[in-house]
Amino acid sequence: MASSAQSGGSSGGPAVPTVQRGIVKMVLSGCAIIVRGQPRGGPPPERQINLSNIRAGNLARRAAATQPEAKDTPDEPWAFPAREFLRKKLIGKEVCFTIENKTPQGREYGMIYLGKDTNGENIAESLVAEGLATRREGMRANNPEQNRLSECEEQAKAAKKGMWSEGNGSHTVRDLKYTIENPRHFVDSHHQKPVNAIIEHVRDGSVVRALLLPDYYLVTVMLSGIKCPTFRREADGSETPEPFAAEAKFFTESRLLQRDVQIILESCHNQNILGTILHPNGNITELLLKEGFARCVDWSIAVYTRGAEKLRAAERFAKERRLRIWRDYVAPTANLDQKDKQFVAKVMQVLNADAIVVKLNSGDYKTIHLSSIRPPRLEGENTQTQGFTTFQLKILRLNLDKNKKLRPLYDIPYMFEAREFLRKKLIGKKVNVTVDYIRPASPATETVPAFSERTCATVTIGGINIAEALVSKGLATVIRYRQDDDQRSSHYDELLAAEARAIKNGKGLHSKKEVPIHRVADISGDTQKAKQFLPFLQRAGRSEAVVEYVFSGSRLKLYLPKETCLITFLLAGIECPRGARNLPGLVQEGEPFSEEATLFTKELVLQREVEVEVESMDKAGNFIGWLHIDGANLSVLLVEHALSKVHFTAERSSYYKSLLSAEEAAKQKKEKVWAHYEEQPVEVTPVLEEKERSASYKPVFVTEITDDLHFYVQDVETGTQLEKLMENMRNDIASHPPVEGSYAPRRGEFCIAKFVDGEWYRARVEKVESPAKVHVFYIDYGNREILPSTRLGTLPPAFSTRVLPAQATEYAFAFIQVPQDEDARTDAVDSVVRDIQNTQCLLNVEHLSAGCPHVTLQFADSKGDVGLGLVKEGLVMVEVRKEKQFQKVITEYLNAQESAKSARLNLWRYGDFRADDADEFGYSR
Repeated sequence: MASSAQSGGSSGGPAVPTVQRGIVKMVLSGCAIIVRGQPRGGPPPERQINLSNIRAGNLARRAAATQPEAKDTPDEPWAFPAREFLRKKLIGKEVCFTIENKTPQGREYGMIYLGKDTNGENIAESLVAEGLATRREGMRANNPEQNRLSECEEQAKAAKKGMWSEGNGSHTVRDLKYTIENPRHFVDSHHQKPVNAIIEHVRDGSVVRALLLPDYYLVTVMLSGIKCPTFRREADGSETPEPFAAEAKFFTESRLLQRDVQIILESCHNQNILGTILHPNGNITELLLKEGFARCVDWSIAVYTRGAEKLRAAERFAKERRLRIWRDYVAPTANLDQKDKQFVAKVMQVLNADAIVVKLNSGDYKTIHLSSIRPPRLEGENTQTQGFTTFQLKILRLNLDKNKKLRPLYDIPYMFEAREFLRKKLIGKKVNVTVDYIRPASPATETVPAFSERTCATVTIGGINIAEALVSKGLATVIRYRQDDDQRSSHYDELLAAEARAIKNGKGLHSKKEVPIHRVADISGDTQKAKQFLPFLQRAGRSEAVVEYVFSGSRLKLYLPKETCLITFLLAGIECPRGARNLPGLVQEGEPFSEEATLFTKELVLQREVEVEVESMDKAGNFIGWLHIDGANLSVLLVEHALSKVHFTAERSSYYKSLLSAEEAAKQKKEKVWAHYEEQPVEVTPVLEEKERSASYKPVFVTEITDDLHFYVQDVETGTQLEKLMENMRNDIASHPPVEGSYAPRRGEFCIAKFVDGEWYRARVEKVESPAKVHVFYIDYGNREILPSTRLGTLPPAFSTRVLPAQATEYAFAFIQVPQDEDARTDAVDSVVRDIQNTQCLLNVEHLSAGCPHVTLQFADSKGDVGLGLVKEGLVMVEVRKEKQFQKVITEYLNAQESAKSARLNLWRYGDFRADDADEFGYSR
């Protein structure tokens, strides 16, 4: 404690008292205070000073609990006003004092002055002058100080101040209430409005004794949401402080003890009240956390009215700086780089109600567990089944006994609902992942299986915390941790609040309703059941399904929701590379690109909603057919990406042309399964050769011509159907216009698009560069456009391709070669656009080829051949074909080419530019 000694005076004269200084920590009564020094490396020393020569009334005292017969002692009149006078004047202020007398018991008496020297206000004189204290009886005024006290007392009597006023002072005696009959009702009655109070005692940093005004309730207040280090009471009655307990207590004392504060009463714990203490200089709860004197506690943080996130943020601030109790703190993700702590990833699979598989930007896959939640479990004593009746649990176990093999997804109550919630919300979507902690691998025990290392994270999509959404729907519960276990969700409080809401509303696991039971028949490999089921699926046409598992590129396990069954499904029309198989005694290696095919199928369809067409089944009870995802045929996609070949069984299918075109295009790229493909020379087999060229022209309407001289046509016969559909669709859109920006386009998806004329048309999304750049193809007209997503919308089901197939069909001219030179090709395209675009023509399919059928086109009125006209004008060259049925028309085309060459038209303006080894000169490579 700071002091200033003044040893003045002549030798032999009276000793001059030493003047000492300190800060007033507490006012014990109207004539006693506790002063402390300045803190240096810990709580400072303190001492009690009693005022000399005066007496103030005694404050009330509660009877000791160890003395059953003792009674509470009330305030003496004017004792509390005297204490309050000193408290308001001195608390936290610097004073100086002199010690005049010290008793054998160690009690010190002296004079106290406000300020740094004895020129300041004399506290004893101020008390006596206000009538709040009297001179001690028997004191004689034989020195100046006592004379001054006598004068002050006489003035107070004359002015009838304080105890010298009329009456007995009973109105100054407090009606102290040490207990509350109904603490819960007491707290609720204040409606969380601030209550004025005085902090009378600080037990530790987070527990105080407060006097609530104006009704004088003396209550113990525990700060909501936090806990400071405490003082452990030993068997011998002594107290041992935990690390930083004394410092935390001093931190609270120096700011709140005997200060006027406001307290928000938030809850109660026995006779103790949970609350938040507000001081004009700040919130002590948050300050203690920020300075590292306290930690958050889960059991009371929920009642903190100012938001648990503020407390967590303050605690995180102290942790990051390793302040005080966090000096040895190591963050759960301290060894992770920032890019590994927070990242964006695409959800590929939902493993169960608390784990997903995501694809990182690097292309790697990672399993992510949702932090701090537990999926539904089937345990009689577990919290997940506490809401179930004994009868319900018995039924569940009987079902399991009957099936023998546990199928968690269907047999554990609410597991299916939880999985479906995550699947519909997340599959194929990009999510934000924030890693909270990594659980190390744990070995197996008698009761718990072994666990590998788990990355636990908070996963959000569109600002929604997926774990919180699960818990709020009662589809998962929150894990309870030890108080010192820091490995938990960064949004743990929101999870607890969500669980409380779910319990209150009786959602999911907390519902008292009957447990949902999913009776799902697994007919995979069951030949008898599959035979019975086959006709039904064949008649159903396209059925909705969810892909539950991908065995290989062309073998899948499907769940049919309407039929509530599981089937094994094989893709028709293709021959996919076989994967590795475990056979008795050996492991059969997989064929090349089998893993790539499996991965391709997984990424495209796993856990997605698809449509299937069942055509047949094999001997093992597996169904065979076609699977469609977002309007695309998976068999065609596998062939298109050179991960499968067309099987001869596809010939009888309506998808055969598409498969052949895809295969031909894949062959030309010479990738993957076609990496070593060598194109064989075309030999016309006499058996398959047609004797005569088939000419069956049909009327079509040309809608679009591409830069490579392909063109799109509409069938004239179905033109009225298209017009009617477009009219109905536009009327429907006008009455229910799409919300601008609400549609999120995905590649391969059918939609509606607003063309430059302001009208809506059916389209297919071909590529999504960004929300502002979406490539679309108008399926009824053949033209393409790049649009912002705000000009797109969902295609109403009533106008889908099932109602009316896409009307634009792509074709190429037969018997001609498109010029390689860009300018020459542009001339040819311009000529065709001028002659036939948006006109009716006659079309005859001549032969099939890669990409699209090759045809001849005639003008509707003159019946003139459009392709032949291009040859005559020297805009294109002839493609010589060797089939006998085409020889007559080829001769006509070659004669036209010779005429153009002789006239030096367009391509031939500089003579015959072709190399001598060209096919036309009989040279074959």
